[in-house]
Amino acid sequence: MSKVTISEAIRYIGCDDHDIDLFESQYEVPNGVSYNSYLIVDDKIAIMDTADQRVSSQWFANLEEQLQGRTPDYLVVSHMEPDHAANIAAVCEKYKDLQIVTNGKTKNMLPQFFETDYSSRVLEVKEGDTLELGTHTLTFIMAPMVHWPEVMVEYESREKVLFSADGFGKFGTLDTEEDWDCEARRYYMNIVGKYGMQVQALLKKAAALDIEKICPLHGPILQEDLGHYIGKYQIWSSYEPENEGVTIAYASIHGNTAEAAKKMAEILEQKGQKVSVFDLSRDDMAEAIEDAFRYDKLILAAATYDAALFPPMEDFLYHLKIKNYQKRKIGFIENGSWAPMAAKQMKAYAENFKQCEVVEPVVTIRSTMKDDTVATMNKLADAILA
Repeated sequence: MSKVTISEAIRYIGCDDHDIDLFESQYEVPNGVSYNSYLIVDDKIAIMDTADQRVSSQWFANLEEQLQGRTPDYLVVSHMEPDHAANIAAVCEKYKDLQIVTNGKTKNMLPQFFETDYSSRVLEVKEGDTLELGTHTLTFIMAPMVHWPEVMVEYESREKVLFSADGFGKFGTLDTEEDWDCEARRYYMNIVGKYGMQVQALLKKAAALDIEKICPLHGPILQEDLGHYIGKYQIWSSYEPENEGVTIAYASIHGNTAEAAKKMAEILEQKGQKVSVFDLSRDDMAEAIEDAFRYDKLILAAATYDAALFPPMEDFLYHLKIKNYQKRKIGFIENGSWAPMAAKQMKAYAENFKQCEVVEPVVTIRSTMKDDTVATMNKLADAILA
């Protein structure tokens, strides 16, 4: 178990997973992931969520070590996703008198995941309800669609701790030393990003609380400079660009479109722009999504394929669509040896993005880049920077 100190009464019992290859079977996590779980020890003892089945044995060992021979009274279930809820049945079997503290939506979900009927063991709570543990008191705050409908967070008033469920989460194990922003941004944009309005609603509720620590279900406990982390969430959830710059995402079959995308990056860099370039056939899709949201401008470069889009670009645009991409400038580079169609297809996506400006001219390549192509690229660069 990673050595994590919160306080004498609030203890970390989560686990690092260094061996997982894909989080949610789609996101690359080269530094693994943590499944955070907590124990509040007072006159009464509350377990704050369980962990993924991949770490069940270690999680139970951590729990028993921190219980020090005592028996837990409550299991607070903030979120029913299996990476946090997988051990509900096992912990209820082990501790027969344990009460499950959760909301009505979670209560209704329990039978979908487990065979046992736990309804008689559920202590159902709603917005603003409290649970007295002794000197510690939990207040329950509903956070629907951050990022499942049943999600709630908890505020412990004595130590001023917000248990934030998947909010403020981050990829990477707790023993990974890296900047929070990058992997928290990639986590947010790809997992929570669609639900900006709901995150904004939760941030408004949190603003009324005196918070000194944030304990998420993934990633490090946040104890210093909370304004930085909350500020990032304000930007991300409002879909505002975080930085000025251009993301160039390209889908190239034989390398000619890739060559053009790299030339476009060179032109923009010469004009003083920060540029981030992604090969959609090979680079991490989640990172491409992250930077598309991070910067205020996007250039899409794709080959025509079967009179439509080369599939890696189609996949990228689909991801942007479902993540609610908006408030950006977008330019286009297309390639086609006999009937270029990529720009038309890409524009069809972009025109449905909220508050996005489609920038002209479109750069059209006939197989390979020529001098006139570069001249049009310069015009596109000037237009997207205007």
